[in-house]
Amino acid sequence: MNPPTTKKEVQKLTGRMAALSIFLSRGAERGLPFFKTLRKVEGFSWNEDCQEAFDNLKEYLSKPPLLTKPQAGEKLYIYLSASEEAVSAVLVSAEGKEHQPVYYVSKVL
Repeated sequence: MNPPTTKKEVQKLTGRMAALSIFLSRGAERGLPFFKTLRKVEGFSWNEDCQEAFDNLKEYLSKPPLLTKPQAGEKLYIYLSASEEAVSAVLVSAEGKEHQPVYYVSKVL
């Protein structure tokens, strides 16, 4: 996968990330440099932050955690993360000491 070279390609990338957001841990934070690039008034600018985020996203997608289906009566936990730029949460099932992700949600502020 090659990095985007136009604003339209960045829009496609962020759209794909939005579609996959329930499968991406901290998806909004991972895509924040892309959203910042789209907010710029003076046009498209792919910078080092964007490239680093893109490389990290590719690495993450090459070995994502598997989501599990919760069982009836099983304990579920929700973990929240908030910053000035994004809010994220993960719902996990608890089997002994192992926590398996069930669902992710993330939003850029």
